[in-house]
Amino acid sequence: MGRGLKILIATIALVAVLLALNTLLVEGEIKSASVTVPGGRILKLGGGDLQVLEKGPRDGSPIVLIHCFTCAIDWWNGMIPILDRGHRVVAIDMRGFGGSEKPASGYSMEDQAALIGEALKRLHVREATVVGHSLGGTVATALSEAPGLVRRLVIIDQAPDNDYESGGLPFTAKLTFLPVIGPALWQVTPDFAIKEGLGAAFAPGYDVPETFVDDFNRMTYTSYVEAPAKEDDYSSAIPLDRRIESDGVPLLAIFGAEDQIYDSKKALAAYAKVPGARTVMINGSGHSPNVEKPARTAALVLGFAEEMQEGLHNRGSVRGHP
Repeated sequence: MGRGLKILIATIALVAVLLALNTLLVEGEIKSASVTVPGGRILKLGGGDLQVLEKGPRDGSPIVLIHCFTCAIDWWNGMIPILDRGHRVVAIDMRGFGGSEKPASGYSMEDQAALIGEALKRLHVREATVVGHSLGGTVATALSEAPGLVRRLVIIDQAPDNDYESGGLPFTAKLTFLPVIGPALWQVTPDFAIKEGLGAAFAPGYDVPETFVDDFNRMTYTSYVEAPAKEDDYSSAIPLDRRIESDGVPLLAIFGAEDQIYDSKKALAAYAKVPGARTVMINGSGHSPNVEKPARTAALVLGFAEEMQEGLHNRGSVRGHP
C-alpha cells in the first residue's frame, strides 16, 4: 500500500471519528432554562421549565401566543403592545426554544401542548384565544384538544399538513437534518448563513433581525431536529383542518400572501371548509405576518377575540386584506 493511500485512509478514518464524536456531543446536549427577554420569568413545572412573558391587565380576556420553529417570544414583539391594551397577553417559549428548558426528549406536539397547558393552569388562564405561528399553530391545535383551555384558535401560516409545501426549507437547511453530516453542519454554520436561511420565513427581501439569529443559536441540535419531525408525525396522522373541525373550536386562519414555505391559497382554502372558520390573506407578507405586518395581524386577532360568540356560528371567509 502506497504512502499516499495510507494517508488518505487515515484522514478518512479521522474525519469519521470526529464526525461520530461530534454527533454524540451535539445530540446529547441539554440546556437549562434562563430568562432571555425583558420581563420574562421561568415557570418551574412538573413537566419542565418554561419561560413566559405576561403583559396587560390580569383580569383581561387572555390571549396566548405560541411561536414558530427556530423562534421565541421576541417574534411577537410587534404585536404584544397592541394586544395588551385590554387583554391579558401570555407569550410562551416552547420546550426546546428561547429561554425554556431544552431536554433530550419531550418534543411531540402532545408533549408540548401538555406542558403549555400545565403553564396556563399554573397562571390560572382558561378560555383563552390561542394564537400559534407555524409550528406554534400545530401545538395550539393539540392544546385545543384539552377541555377548557382554548376558547378560540388563531393559526398563522401553518398548513394542515406538509402536502401544502411550496418551497419549503432552503437546501442548505435540509442538509442539517441528515445523519452524521447534519450535526457537523449545525456546529459550523456561521451566523450570516443562519440569517440567510431564516429569510425563508419572510417575504423575499425582508431584513431578518439579528435577534432572531440569537434565538436560533439558543436551540440544541435535538430540539432543532426533533420538533419538525414530531410535527410531521402529528399532522400526517390527522391534518390540522380535520382535527380542528372535530374539536369544534372557532378558527381564524391567517396567511401571508408571499409565504415561501406553504402555498397560502391552497392552505386557506382547506381551512375555509372548516365550519365557521374565518380565513384572511395578508398582502405584502411572507410566512411571518406577526413580524412583517404586526399591526394588521394584531387587529385581526383582536377582532376575532372580541366578537360576539354567536357570530362564530356563521360560516365565513375574508380574503385579500392588505
